Amino acid sequence: MNKIKVLLAEDEPMMGKLIKEALELRDFEVIWAVDGLKAFSSFCVVRPDICIFDVMMPYKDGFTLAQEVRGLTSEVPIIFLTAKSTIQDLATGFEVGANDYIKKPFSMEELIIRMHALLNRRSSLKRAESPTAEEYAIGKYHFNFKNLHLTIGNKQQQLSYREAQLLKLLVDHQDAVLDRKVALDYVWGDDSYFNSRSMDVFISKLRKFLEGDPTIKIVNIRGKGFKLVIA
Repeated sequence: MNKIKVLLAEDEPMMGKLIKEALELRDFEVIWAVDGLKAFSSFCVVRPDICIFDVMMPYKDGFTLAQEVRGLTSEVPIIFLTAKSTIQDLATGFEVGANDYIKKPFSMEELIIRMHALLNRRSSLKRAESPTAEEYAIGKYHFNFKNLHLTIGNKQQQLSYREAQLLKLLVDHQDAVLDRKVALDYVWGDDSYFNSRSMDVFISKLRKFLEGDPTIKIVNIRGKGFKLVIA
């Protein structure tokens, strides 16, 4: 059986060594890069199963690295490790495509539990999902899920990966209620209070992106979720 490949981007020698050794003891294969540039090069070569990125790194920070990875694939889970703990930092991390966010200091067992949760969720989604369309018509808009583009006329809006995921869920549930918990579990991984607040911010962004067509409404169904309605 092939080992699970982990790309670790961590510039602190002691921290990197500890994580690498702990994961290898649990039979992961770890590719350790000490800066963002080397990490992206390693990603392109080895195509890991999961990524662990420190936020503060030389040459290229973790947020930029995650954005570049998401430009290549939406499937590989990304976990951020960071000492930064403001709400804005957390929001930025999730917006650029992170699946989880662990604050330093942390226990190695916590990291491994979260890794397995993301890997299991990814496997479950792959088994459950049937092939889906990558392009959608939403009123006057054209939505390309693969390229994360939302276009109306000559105006193109680049979406973040999470914005595109959420919009796709709304489109797939058009004229039906998209349950909050379903959306939170699918896009954010859990329905915590912070993630719930973050989703409300993303819904507001999507409403703004779609305001070029007044026939499109994202309706808040109190206590249940959201509904995409096109008159």
